[in-house]
This record gives sequence, structure tokens and C-alpha cells, in this order.
Amino acid sequence: MPVRSANPIRARSLIRDNLEKQAGCLNLIHSRMPNIKVFSGTSHPDLAQRIVDRLGIDLGKVVTKKFSNLETCVEIGESVRGEDVYIVQSGSGEINDNLMELLIMINACKIASASRVTAVIPCFPYARQDKKDKVNAQSRAPISAKLVANMLSVAGADHIITMDLHASQIQGFFDIPVDNLYAEPAVLKWIKENIPEWKNSIIVSPDAGGAKRVTSIADRLNVEFALIHKERKKANEVASMVLVGDVKDKIAILVDDMADTCGTIVHAADRLVEAGATKVYAILTHGIFSGPAISRINNACFEAVVVTNTIPQDGHMRDCPKIQCIDVSMMFAEAVRRTHNGESVSYLFSNVPY
Repeated sequence: MPVRSANPIRARSLIRDNLEKQAGCLNLIHSRMPNIKVFSGTSHPDLAQRIVDRLGIDLGKVVTKKFSNLETCVEIGESVRGEDVYIVQSGSGEINDNLMELLIMINACKIASASRVTAVIPCFPYARQDKKDKVNAQSRAPISAKLVANMLSVAGADHIITMDLHASQIQGFFDIPVDNLYAEPAVLKWIKENIPEWKNSIIVSPDAGGAKRVTSIADRLNVEFALIHKERKKANEVASMVLVGDVKDKIAILVDDMADTCGTIVHAADRLVEAGATKVYAILTHGIFSGPAISRINNACFEAVVVTNTIPQDGHMRDCPKIQCIDVSMMFAEAVRRTHNGESVSYLFSNVPY
């Protein structure tokens, strides 16, 4: 609507004021929503590609190589000045090399004048070393998760996006915002679509630490839950297991945040079959599957072992037909989109974006 005034000087002044206000608003929007760039580390390029495909953008150009002495060298292949940068790197494979690569990429973008750098870490490295437990309290064990948090902050990360932290309190190790996404909505969707008799199921935690996780899933499915109390003599070795709950004539669904050597979930599955469970499924957010894990799963009584693709699973699925994969790239893509646009990500805590 044009500005009308009997005084031409007054009219010009009003027009100038309006234009200045509009320019100020545009500058504010631009400062809050700079252009977006997504880069991938070498740990999980497939997930990064799925994320950018979902966002409808191209993956940023980056060259990563190693010198002859195995030092990591990263070259960002395009301008990131004033950009909103997201770096996708999972804590899998050669974890130490991948962590160092992530730190170098964050620093490279930060000193190249990126507006904000967000580390998208689907599987957070060293998450199990989050405290001194009773066993290790007198052995001067490190709290390595806190060390990793410090390293990410010092490298220049402004924000962290991860999924199903082994211990939620790791978020408190950071002085920067941390969005800890949950695989639970995708897990619920998979159960309803792939287990026809899911209403006769019972959700089981393989240890007391996962009780909160299984009760949340059991409540949303309106089924019962059980847990297995385990005692360890040392890491990756379970001494004894006691089942708390009735699984007789029910489909047992073991739910945990990660499986490494799979000793725990295989023992738990055997214990559930002994207690009368008709079928046993395992649903895990992070399928690390190191050492004898694959052979253990092949020889175990699982109907299926379901994992998300926070860690590359193609090789594991080739070696073990029982392993199935839930794609969570849409959850990370939506978290990136919402973060970039300054929107809330809490919707993703209970919903799968379509």
C-alpha cells in the first residue's frame, strides 16, 4: 500500500523509514538463517548422502587424506564463510582416526569463518566411559566421554546432534547445546509393521540401566515389560543373569542402546527361551558388532536382530541374514532442517518424520 501524505517531504521520510525497517528484518533473518552446508567424514558417507538427499541439497566438497606418517589432512573444497555448517561423522570403524578427522574438520570450518558448526554424531564415541563405576573407582579409570566433549568444544563445535547416548547425562558434559535424538519412534514403527503378534509381546531390557528405555516403549505399546539383572566380572564378560518378569508364552523383544560383542544379548536371549518365550527379537540403536558378535548372532535363537544405520551395516547384513536395518537418516535430516530454521526438534522425540 503506497504511503499517502499531503507533505511530500513527510511522505519520503515515511517511505525511507519503511525501507530501512524491511532491510533490517532481512538482515536479521539472514543472520539467523545463513546458507547451509553439509559435509561428510569418512566414517559413514552413505548416511550423510541420505541426509542431503532428504534435504534436497548437495553434499559439500571435502578431501580427506593421510600423510605417510598417518597424520590426517582435511581440505574443505568450497567456501563456508558465513555458512551454517553440519559435519556428519559417526563413532564407528577406526574410532580414533574418525574422531580426529571430525575435530580437524570442525576446526577447518571454524577458522574459515563459518557462522556456526554443528557436529552430527549418530553414534557418540567413548559414550560407555561416562563415569567411574564401583569396579573401576579405585583403578583411576578415565571419564573419556567428558574428554571427548571437551575436545569437540575446543575444536570449535557450536552444537551437537547425536542419537541414543549411552548415558543421557553426557549432555551435561558440554557447555554447548546438545540434541540427543531417540530411535524409539522408529523402533515402535518397526515393531508394529514387522511383528504381527506384537500385542502379545513383552519388552525386555538386558540390564537394569535400560529399564527407563523399555518402560517407555512398553507404555506406548500398552504391553508388559521385564528386565534382566546382570553382573559383570569385567568389561565384555557377564557373570550371571537373573530375569525379573514373566515372559512365558510371549514374544520377547530385547531393547538396548548398543551391542558390541553381543555376549549380553545372546545370553539374555537364551535366558528368555529357558523362561518360556515363544520368539525372541533384539532391537538395538547402535550395532557395533565387533569381535565374535556376528558368529554369536548366527548361532543364537533370534528371529531377527534389528539395528539402525547410525553405524554402517551393509557388511554385517551380508555376513548375518538375521540382521535387519532401520533407516534413521530422515530423523537426522529433519533435525538439521529444524536447527537451521530455528525450529524446535522436540517433535522428533515421539514422531518419525515422513
